[in-house]
Amino acid sequence: MAEEQTALHPRPDGSSATAPDLRRTGIGQDHWYPVAVSASVPRNRTFPATFAGRRIALYRSASGTVHALEDRCAHRQVPLSMGVVEGEVLRCCYHAWAYRGDGRISQIPYLTKECARPPRGVRAYPVHEAHGLVFVFPGDPAKAATTPVPRLPAVASPRHRTMTFSRTVRCHYSFLHENLLDMNHQFLHRGVVGRIRPQLLGYETGPSSVEARYLFRSTGGRKDRGARLLAAEGVRSSGRPDLLTIRTEYPYQTLLSVPENADVPAFSLWAVYVPEDAEQRVSHAYGLLSIAKPPVPGALRLAWPLIRRFTERVFAEDRMAVEAEQRAWDEQGEDRNREIFPLILDLRAVLRANGTPLGPGCASGRPD
Repeated sequence: MAEEQTALHPRPDGSSATAPDLRRTGIGQDHWYPVAVSASVPRNRTFPATFAGRRIALYRSASGTVHALEDRCAHRQVPLSMGVVEGEVLRCCYHAWAYRGDGRISQIPYLTKECARPPRGVRAYPVHEAHGLVFVFPGDPAKAATTPVPRLPAVASPRHRTMTFSRTVRCHYSFLHENLLDMNHQFLHRGVVGRIRPQLLGYETGPSSVEARYLFRSTGGRKDRGARLLAAEGVRSSGRPDLLTIRTEYPYQTLLSVPENADVPAFSLWAVYVPEDAEQRVSHAYGLLSIAKPPVPGALRLAWPLIRRFTERVFAEDRMAVEAEQRAWDEQGEDRNREIFPLILDLRAVLRANGTPLGPGCASGRPD
């Protein structure tokens, strides 16, 4: 970890003149990424997923196992996600070629002994289900076994209840990282949460991480009912400023609030932003918000619809802002914003260092 930053004075970004445009940096592939909510892939069904321009066919076999295949039949390139699940195999809807979960061809119904069998099937991706999400490993498959799937204790804890978010946002994934880490944008949410004054207490950086600690103080003003409800459920510590820790541990982000003398977080948010298109200007945001259960049994369950409404309103405002940033980039053809916050400058360096440059035609992330 680098030495903790305490000074918030502007500094020249010595790498800005020569560093590549972050919005032209593709996401690193050697990580586990969710591409669907588990409930979207019922038994004996398929689901069309995407990762950075790659089409992926998910299917859950009769045994309940989820498989991920390149979404193009090796025969005529028809999407396998349009196919039929039969037992443990996925059969193409066109000529009924059948594929195993490892991508190998199981059967070609009309193939005679005189016909040459195709030399290969389709690419299969390593798959892991966790936290109600289907993760795939789009990078080097040899690294999948040694790359950990995100561990989220609060999601598994009986002392918390977890809310799942799954939304498409029309922007480069880096805008979303910056939005969550830079809490100075709370003015955007003044109509939902009231007037909040964030204070950066300090932050640390590493080769693949940035962690910031904020002190939140309310400066008064109207508060939304949902915000008051969250306070009642322990999301805000009663009568004291909130201490929030926000961390980008590439490629994931976490936001954590642990009240003074508490042994469990009042709430925690885990988020990841998965590019959908080859240009990586559209992302799918997955989030898991875990909230501690209050002492009164059933109180959190009753409050759940209002908590979701509150969080959806905050997310909608964030989405509006980051999509506006992406439109400005599209219109100008480059990143012209004048960022001065050292924390975000360091975050950008981490995202560049761990990403991969998008090649001509943005095809560098596609399979051979």
